[in-house]
Formats: sequence, structure tokens, C-alpha cells
Amino acid sequence: MALDLSDTLVVAISSTALFDLEESQRLFERERQSDPDRAIESYRAHMLAHEDEPLPAGTGLPLARALLRLNAFAENGRRPLVEVVVMSRNSPETGLRVLHNIRHQQLAISRSAFTGGESVVDYLAAFGVDLFLTTNAEDARRVIDSRVCAAAIVAAPPPEIERLPDDQVRIAFDGDAVLFDESSELVYKREGLAAFHDAERSAEDTPLAEGPYANLLKKIAHLQDRLPGRVEYSPIRIAIVTARNSPADVRVIKTLREWGVYVDEAFFLGGVDKSQVLAAFKPHIFFDDQDVHLDAASPLVPAGKVPYRSDSPLARSGK
Repeated sequence: MALDLSDTLVVAISSTALFDLEESQRLFERERQSDPDRAIESYRAHMLAHEDEPLPAGTGLPLARALLRLNAFAENGRRPLVEVVVMSRNSPETGLRVLHNIRHQQLAISRSAFTGGESVVDYLAAFGVDLFLTTNAEDARRVIDSRVCAAAIVAAPPPEIERLPDDQVRIAFDGDAVLFDESSELVYKREGLAAFHDAERSAEDTPLAEGPYANLLKKIAHLQDRLPGRVEYSPIRIAIVTARNSPADVRVIKTLREWGVYVDEAFFLGGVDKSQVLAAFKPHIFFDDQDVHLDAASPLVPAGKVPYRSDSPLARSGK
């Protein structure tokens, strides 16, 4: 009988997002440029030689640890609240270093996929994944195009990543082109701020269309329902950090109400730098679609870029 994960939040993390494998990746890329035929063998030898050595934390490690701690709230006999799956392009043999580090970190991760250089994207649906975190931009874009789940390209881990607390999961989302679709963003890009505000004011009672992270937010809201106590005191804390401001803020709040989603904090910044708000919120990860915000935030907090679909006007414009 197949395992039913319909009420379990499933997060897939590539090995390079879970741990900092930059040294190994640099070796592979250097060898591939000088001698492509030897690159894989050199990488394999390196991974085997360092198989039992600890790896530094990757951008996704504190999030994975905090999410897995939520399973302490699962009722006896019920399915876990959260499952984390490692999806790696390593071969099973070179992946042993990753598995050793998972055990060293005492992470309750029991499922994994090692594809020996092939993309892991085709296997996400089989694992019932709701969110995929990766360092591979092409993999993330393929996931967004397929709409199988939410996906992000994680930035390099910030210097203070090991100090993030794991007694509460804290996630921050941008709004347009992330939680919501990109139609409002396109109005702003094409017609300017005044036209954007006019459009949002006139449509404030019309819910925003769903973006690539809408289903993930709804799944998290369902997860909150499985946790004990009032939602205001949940071990999951969600923030929206958006460049929108009045009068475009009302439509966001009414949309979340229509979706049945409770958000703990919302910041409508109107062009103010997001990074200082994020530093104060201390998320385990922040999702945004624009490099200008991610470049400022990623040295301070773990961050992931949400790519546009390949057929999006925003992708074609290079925004």
C-alpha cells in the first residue's frame, strides 16, 4: 500500500543545498574544463577520500532541521507532519559522504535519491514533493515550468547560518510572482507605479491569482491546523515581505483571507530595502523573484530565488 503524504509537507533538498559542497564542485568544474574525461573520476576519488569528513552547513540545513523538529507534535499513529528528502545528482557511491553527514547531524531523513549525474526533476512527483531547494538553476526552472511543486535556487549560505534557532520554523515570502501570479507585477513594469496602484485599488475585492508558491503556502496552513494550540502561537511563523504599499496592501490581505491562510507578519515596504526587515525577522529562508532583493538579503539570511516560467514576459525581459 502506497504511503499517503497528502497532509504531510514534503521538502526535497539537493545535497548541495543541504550541505556546502563548494570545494567538491570547484574541483569538478576545474577538472571538466581541463580534462572532461577525467572530471567524474577525479570527483569520485575526492568524495571517497573525504567520505567520513564533516561538511559545512548548506543554505537549507537549518530549515531542514527546524522542519523535522515539528514531527515532535505529530499525534501517535498519524503520518509525520514534515518529510525531508535528499535529491542528489551524486552517484550512490559518492553520495555516501552526504548520508554520513545526515547521520552526523542527526537529521531524521530516511528518503533519498541519487541519480548519477542525471537531473532529479523527473522524480519529484514520485516523492510527492511540495518544495524543491537546489543550487542548479536549470533544475529549478524546469520545476517551475512543469508546475509540479514550488522551487528555488538557493544562494550561498550566509556567515551566521549555524546560529539560526530550530525551535520555530520561520519562512518569509515575497508577494507578486511568488505567492501571487505576475499580472500585477507586469502592470507595474509596463505602465508604472500610478497605474499599478489604480489597478490594485479598483480590484481590491478580487483575489489575486495564484503564483508558483500559493500551493506551498496553503500546505503550510494545513500543517498549522495539525499543530497544537492557537495558530498565533504556532511553532511555524510566516511573514510576507513585499515592495507593495498602500493602496496595494488591502488586496493582499483579502486574498490571503479568501485562501484561508493565516500569516503572522506582513511588511508592505513601498521600495524600502527588505534586508533589514528580514534580518530582524530571522527567517530560515526567504523567497523572492528579484536579484536586487536577494543580493541584499542573502548575506544576512538564507535566501532562494524563485525563477520565472520560461514563457513569462518577466523572464524574457531579464528581470
